[in-house]
Amino acid sequence: LPRNPNRSHKPTKGMIASNLELHRMATKRASRVVTALTQLKTHLFKYQGHVGAALVLGGCDANGPHLFTVYPHGSSDALPFATMGSGSLAAMAVFESDFKQDMTETEAKELVARSIRAGIFNDLGSGSNVDLCVITQSGVQYLRNHETPNERTYVRSKGYDFPPGTTQLNRRNFMTASSASLPLNETVIISEGSPEDAMVM
Repeated sequence: LPRNPNRSHKPTKGMIASNLELHRMATKRASRVVTALTQLKTHLFKYQGHVGAALVLGGCDANGPHLFTVYPHGSSDALPFATMGSGSLAAMAVFESDFKQDMTETEAKELVARSIRAGIFNDLGSGSNVDLCVITQSGVQYLRNHETPNERTYVRSKGYDFPPGTTQLNRRNFMTASSASLPLNETVIISEGSPEDAMVM
């Protein structure tokens, strides 16, 4: 579903995947979805939201299908449908109006695609492609670019080639709040006292 532009979820997902693999090797049995949920919640709660990962966690195990939302502070919800990210309100509106129990896979994919499109067209941070993930007891199927409702209308065939030095870099030492008014290439050194007593070198 529409995701937050924050990318902190990638290392978090990798860490949980590694932990689950070690857990499977140690116990000689398949992981439960609630095990991944517990590890995620413990990790995120420990950092009190500073990791910044907001996730939708789904999967199938011996107890059937599961869907959870995990918030950056470590709290979670278990719901029949879930959205997270900057376009989640528009996506949730589609789910709340059209979701029904015992949908076929085709109906479910169409509903999820419509909810993602709602997030795309009502939020500037939700990307431009509809990607789906179908999770069943038999495996996982990723449908990348299932829909591309915002195709680029113009792509330059030669690409863009800017020679080095096209954009001039201005280097400045920002040690004080007033350094923005300093001439270029000057450094402020504060040995003692207040910023007003600084010597300009």
